[in-house]
Amino acid sequence: MAELSPETPLIHPGCSVVDSHFGAYTELGAGTRLAHSRLGDYSYCDRNCDIANAEIGKFSNIASATRIGATDHPMEKASLHHFLYRSASYWDDAEDDADWFARRRARMARIGHDTWIGHGAMIKPDVTIGHGAVVASGSVVTKDVAPYTIVGGNTARLIRRRYCEQSAERMMGLAWWDWDHAALRRALPDFRALSAEAFLEKYE
Repeated sequence: MAELSPETPLIHPGCSVVDSHFGAYTELGAGTRLAHSRLGDYSYCDRNCDIANAEIGKFSNIASATRIGATDHPMEKASLHHFLYRSASYWDDAEDDADWFARRRARMARIGHDTWIGHGAMIKPDVTIGHGAVVASGSVVTKDVAPYTIVGGNTARLIRRRYCEQSAERMMGLAWWDWDHAALRRALPDFRALSAEAFLEKYE
């Protein structure tokens, strides 16, 4: 019996989920927080991730202790502290600052299809990780990452391309991540055995 389901995400113990949506065959590792986010089909994260205000594509591989869409503080104000916007926690006659939370939620992090986010990486708000990209462990990503590239460091910089630009364009054109579950199963031996170039030659 398959462990993952098209109807119901596999959510391990100790997770917190707020205002989020799940695709088919998704999984949250133990201790993960997911807030105001969308997790695409077949995507998963390992343990103790903190994901907020994020659009995550299909087949995304997110390692443990990753933070995506890390929230910010009002640096231009007289104080950084969250009493400015979580005010109801401090005073009975004060409301939380709804406008501040709306601005935060509008600053989305976007993770493309078939991506790999390494252990302990941080993806800042308003950053897009392109399809097929890899973010090395411990990286802090503050700028967009091109499709099918590998980045790393603090702040993250290009290490190398996964595929040449032409192959990357061809793979995005093939868009195998949109195949149905049965088609993926039929192609499974080729996913396992063929190089990216050979896979493209067979399925384009």
